[in-house]
Amino acid sequence: MSQEESVSQIERPARFGASAPAPDPAVARWIRGTLARVPPRAPSLIVTVWGDALAPHGGSIWLRDLIDLLGPFGVSERLTRTSVFRLTRDGWLRRESHGRQSRYRLTMEGERRFAAAYRKIYAASTRDWNARWELLLVRANGLGAPMRHALRDELHWAGFALYAPGAYARPARGGDELASLVERLGVTQAVTIVDGGEASSLAPLAARIGDGWDLSAVERDYRRFLARFGGVIDRFRMRGADASDPEQCFVVRTLLIHAYRRVLLRDPQLPGSLLPLDWPGAAAHALTRDFYQLTLRRAESHLAQTLALRGERWPTADDAFYARFGGLDR
Repeated sequence: MSQEESVSQIERPARFGASAPAPDPAVARWIRGTLARVPPRAPSLIVTVWGDALAPHGGSIWLRDLIDLLGPFGVSERLTRTSVFRLTRDGWLRRESHGRQSRYRLTMEGERRFAAAYRKIYAASTRDWNARWELLLVRANGLGAPMRHALRDELHWAGFALYAPGAYARPARGGDELASLVERLGVTQAVTIVDGGEASSLAPLAARIGDGWDLSAVERDYRRFLARFGGVIDRFRMRGADASDPEQCFVVRTLLIHAYRRVLLRDPQLPGSLLPLDWPGAAAHALTRDFYQLTLRRAESHLAQTLALRGERWPTADDAFYARFGGLDR
């Protein structure tokens, strides 16, 4: 037995029993190398784990169980406790005391933030566009500097570009997302929302895509994402889902979603007709979707067995979970 195999057997979680597939040494090396080269910040990793894995199962967890869940990522107990404290202080989480034990769940504001972010991650990769634009005009001297900056950040996150001082634009998406954003920020009286009309009447906007959005940086990040995860995911495909170790499925899935989230939330998600022909966003979405489906049962098994050690029943995932990426097999 090689040293690599020996280490894998020693590190194998006893809770999965002898019948579970053995960890793949090649995947174990990839995980160690990835965590060493691109170590995720603990608070950000917790946000990923919460949104991807915990929210569909009720969204609450004992602190002790969260510590166990983050162990394979090299996050220490002390760092987990510190990060949870900061997320609670920043309004993401709230604490429930049960004797000497603590249980954490999302606040209402945390739920709102998760819902907005994760709709982007798990949505279909294509969006119909009616060839119209949305414009938002900010009245001169209508807002103080702090609110202008807050509005700018929210609009940037929502896919708007600043085309002129106080003038933001994006390809229309429909719905009441923009009106809700403006109302939530309390800036209704200082802005004007305009249906900008057909793309043909606003040709200069489409011609100046590069001025409004830095697509080259997003494209570069997508290609790095594909290069980083393509090989390890091919390894899982070669072995097959039933031969994959549950913990490795969960760890790689989490690192995949963590990296995809960081790229995607900087992507304005423009309609395909406004993007380069070789735009890598669709390939990144397909890779993420396919791996999620491939490892679904094993990754969920790891969650259930890690988080049910106290004798509690781990809640089944909600319907929204199985609607991810256009529909997952139950």
